[in-house]
Amino acid sequence: MELFGYTACRQLSQLFASIIFFHGSEYILAVTFHGRSNVTLSSLLISKNYLIAMVFSLLEYLVEVTFFPGLKELWWVSNFGLVMILVGEIIRKLAVITAGRAFTHLIRIYHTDEHRLITHGIYAIVRHPGYSGFFIWSVGTQVMLCNPLSTLGFTVVVWNFFARRIPYEEFFLRQFFGQEHEEYERRVPSGVPFVK
Repeated sequence: MELFGYTACRQLSQLFASIIFFHGSEYILAVTFHGRSNVTLSSLLISKNYLIAMVFSLLEYLVEVTFFPGLKELWWVSNFGLVMILVGEIIRKLAVITAGRAFTHLIRIYHTDEHRLITHGIYAIVRHPGYSGFFIWSVGTQVMLCNPLSTLGFTVVVWNFFARRIPYEEFFLRQFFGQEHEEYERRVPSGVPFVK
């Protein structure tokens, strides 16, 4: 199999298209809800650690497509990953659109007038659909590439990030919304597996 045959072209094209759409739409939605003057490039959600993880996943892909090309031909796995990407994207964007101005990329530690506890729409199913969507999307990118090491790595690292972030964020949400948030916490799961 040649290095950039049909399989590699299809999988890498899907990866780059999903990355461009995910980050581009995050930026556009942030500008839509918060105005261009209140949005920075950090709204693209591209950090140093994120770039390192994506570069590692591309290196894994290139090594495996060169030395173990059959691994990349598991189309049922790759297509399942593509479904995960789409489902994660939909959940994430529903979260952003439902919350509107209340959705920000940084955890708010001070209450503002537009900050409301959102409990309808996708938020009636999971408390943190933005995190849930990103978790599914990011792991899905690696499943779609049939990258076993990066699938495991992304699962552990992203889960660990949210396992720390959710309790921190909910501390402030309890401060802002009191009993209303505590009741919501008891009733609706976080949306990230094994994170209460």
